[in-house]
Amino acid sequence: MAYLMMIFIFHLAVPSVGAVDFLFNSFNSSEGVLLLRDARIDPPVVRLTIDENKQSVGRLFCPTPLRMRRRSGGGANATILSSFSTSFVFSVLPENPTLPGFGIAFVLSNSTDPPGAISGQYLGVFSNATVPFVAPLLAVEFDTGRNTEFNDPDDNHVGVDLNNIESAVTNASAYWDSSSRQFLPLQMRSGMNVRAWIDFIGPDFRINVTVAPANVARPSLPLVSYRNPDIADYVSDEMFVGFSASKVSSSSGVTWVERQRILAWSLNDEGRPARELNTLNFPDFVPRASSSPSLSAGAIAGITCGSFVFVCLCLLGLYWFCYRRRRRRSMEEKDHEIEEWELEYWPHRFSYEQLSEATEGFSKEQLLGYGGFGKVYKGVLASGGGNNNNNSNAEIAVKCISHDSKQGMREFMAEISSMGRLQHKNLVQMRGWCRKGSELMLVYDYMPNGSLNKRIFDNPEELLHWDARRRVLTDVAEGLLYLHHGWDQMVLHRDIKSSNILLDSDMRGRLGDFGLAKLYQHGQAPCSTRVVGTLGYLAPELAKVPAPTAASDVYSFGVVILEVATGRRPIDTMSDDEPPLIDRVRQLYVDGRILDAADERIAGEYPVEEMERALKLGLACCHPDPDRRPSMKEVVVVLAGQEAAADPGGATLRRLSGLARGDDEQVDPESLAELAMYRDCAGKNLFGPFGRGLKG
Repeated sequence: MAYLMMIFIFHLAVPSVGAVDFLFNSFNSSEGVLLLRDARIDPPVVRLTIDENKQSVGRLFCPTPLRMRRRSGGGANATILSSFSTSFVFSVLPENPTLPGFGIAFVLSNSTDPPGAISGQYLGVFSNATVPFVAPLLAVEFDTGRNTEFNDPDDNHVGVDLNNIESAVTNASAYWDSSSRQFLPLQMRSGMNVRAWIDFIGPDFRINVTVAPANVARPSLPLVSYRNPDIADYVSDEMFVGFSASKVSSSSGVTWVERQRILAWSLNDEGRPARELNTLNFPDFVPRASSSPSLSAGAIAGITCGSFVFVCLCLLGLYWFCYRRRRRRSMEEKDHEIEEWELEYWPHRFSYEQLSEATEGFSKEQLLGYGGFGKVYKGVLASGGGNNNNNSNAEIAVKCISHDSKQGMREFMAEISSMGRLQHKNLVQMRGWCRKGSELMLVYDYMPNGSLNKRIFDNPEELLHWDARRRVLTDVAEGLLYLHHGWDQMVLHRDIKSSNILLDSDMRGRLGDFGLAKLYQHGQAPCSTRVVGTLGYLAPELAKVPAPTAASDVYSFGVVILEVATGRRPIDTMSDDEPPLIDRVRQLYVDGRILDAADERIAGEYPVEEMERALKLGLACCHPDPDRRPSMKEVVVVLAGQEAAADPGGATLRRLSGLARGDDEQVDPESLAELAMYRDCAGKNLFGPFGRGLKG
C-alpha cells in the first residue's frame, strides 16, 4: 500500500505536458480511435484479427500521440520522461485450445506502422532482426504461447519488450490476492475477460504491470515492476499508444487462430490514474461446456410438460390469429358495402384502396394541411378513377371527416351530396366520396397554386398583382352569385374568407370548403343555428340573431374585397393599436383619402378609378345594416365592369358611394345600441368588424 501511495503522489507531482485523457467503456463505432490493418469494430468490442486472413495483423491506436518528454530545470536541452497511466480489458480465445497462440501486446511506438513488423509470434509489431537495436518502441506482451527461441518461460506470461520480441523481464500470469497474501494464477487464453493496469513512471524509468479478472478490484501489488534507465533510449518526444495482435499459418497448413478482443480502455497522461472502467455488462466469450447427453427422469418429465404447454399455446395463438383475421375481413367487407341510403344520395363512390394508393397510404409527405373537419391530403388518381374515366393521373385533394353516429353520417351525406351536384367553373369541384367505418373522405379537384391569402400576406414569394387580384374577385363573385341565385336551392356558404379561395393552374379563383354551408329553398326563411365562421369575417347581425342569410355571405365577401385591395388582414393580431380593417378604410373614405388604403406593394399597377371602386364596393358590402348591402348580382356587375351598360344613370355607383360611408339613418336604433354594446365588450377588437363600421 505504501508503494502504491508513493506512485500516486509521484504522478500528481510530475504532470505530462501533452494532455490526453479518454475513457471507452465499449466500442460501438470507430470514433475516437484509429483502426489499422485487419482491426475492426465488432460492437461492443474491437476485433484485432480476422479469421479470413491467414497472416492477419490488426492494430488499435489512440490517434493523438503522447508527449513523452518534457523539459526539466537542469539545463537548456535537459529533458525528463513523462508519465501516463492506462487500464484496459481484453479477451483472448483460441479456436483450438490444443494449439499454441500469441496473445496481445500493448504498444508504445513513434509510428502506428513500425518498420519491418511481421505477423505471428512477432505480434505484428516487431521485426525478425537477428541483432537487437535501439529504436523508439516498447511493448508489454500478454503472451499466450511458448516460443523457446525467444526464451519464453511458459505459454501464459506477461513481459516487457524493448524493441525486441525477446522480453527484458517476464512473469507468469497471476494476480495478488490480499486475503491469502499470495499471487493466484490467471489463465489469459480461456476467453476470460482480463483487466490490466499499466503505469509508465518516466522520471523513475519504471513500468508497472498489474492484471486480474475483469470483475476483481485492482490488486495492491503489480505483477511486473520493471525499472531500467535504458528505457529512456526507447522513448522519443512523441509516441503513439495502443494494441497489436496477429496470427499465422504454419508450413504444415495448421493455422494458429485466436480471437483477440479489446473490450474497454482508459488512459490519462496528466499525472492522474486512468479513469475507472465500467466492468458490469461486458460480453462473455468463455466457451460453455456441452450438456450431458443423459437426462434425469425429472428433467424428461419437465421437458415433456413444457412441450405440451408450448403446443397448447401455439394452437391457442393460431386460433386467435384466425379469429382476428376473419373478423377484420368481415369488417372490411362491411365497410365496402354500399347501403341503400348511400345510393339514394350520390353514386360517385371511390374505394378506400383507390384513395390510399392515390395518397401513398395517406402519408405525411402528402399532407396538405387541416380543413374545417379534418386532414387534407394531396393525391394522384390512377387512370379510370372518379366521375370522368378519361381523366388519367388527375391530381386530387382528399379531405378526411369523422362522424360519431350513423344518423349523423346520413344527414351529413344528404347535405354534402346535394352540394356535390353544384357545377360552376368558379367553385372547387367535388369528384366523389368514400366511406370507411365512421370516416368519410371527400374528393375534390386539386388546386396547384394554393389559397389566395398565401399570395397576398406574409411576404409571399410571388406577390399577386392587381389585374390577377381583380380577376380572382370577379371569379369568386360569380361563383357566389351561382350559389345564391343560380341553382335549384339557395346555398349559404357561411365561411367566405381569403384562405377558402383557391387558385387553379391558370390563377383563376375558385370558392372552396363547403364544410359549413347550408341549403335552403328559395324564399325560405333561414332558421336560427349556432354562430359559425371566422372572426373578422362574421356579419355583425349574427351576434344578435344567429340565422345566416345571403347578406351575411355578402358581408364576408366585402371583407375579402378589402383584404385584396389593401393587402391587410381584417384583424391585425400583431398590434393592439391598429384598428380593424373596415374601420380604417371607412375612416379614410370619410376623410377623402380612400386611396391611401390601397396596397402600397402594387402602387402604379391599377387605374385610380378601379381601385376606388373596389374599395367602395368592399365597404358597401360591409354595411352594418344587412338590408342595405348590395346583392351579389350588383357586386358582379361592378366587378365585371358592366355598370355602365347595366346602370347608365350611375345610380348603382352613387348608391355604393353612400353605402360605403355606412349611413345609419335607416338602421334600427335598437340594433345600433346592441352592436355598440358588442363593440364595447370586444376588448382589443376581438369581434373585428362587429363594432366600428356603424358611423361615418
